Amino acid sequence: MKKNIYEELTNEKLIKKRDLFKGVSIGFGVIFLLAIGIIVYILSVKGLKNVSIATFIPIFILPITFIPMLINLSLLNKEIKSRNL
Repeated sequence: MKKNIYEELTNEKLIKKRDLFKGVSIGFGVIFLLAIGIIVYILSVKGLKNVSIATFIPIFILPITFIPMLINLSLLNKEIKSRNL
């Protein structure tokens, strides 16, 4: 079983990392919503037949990068909760 890498950090570093991950997660969420909006706009203007499959690559890649960040954020929150911070 893997050791929790956040056990070694001080309280201040834990809170600083949590705030960083929260900010980055919010940023990725906003980018993801903008990408979905742009794709919907392109589909409504051009139609499905005139759009390349490469247009959909960002929509498929963003969740792959977003999920590990959310997992790390939840691990950080569990460690902070276990320390009663």
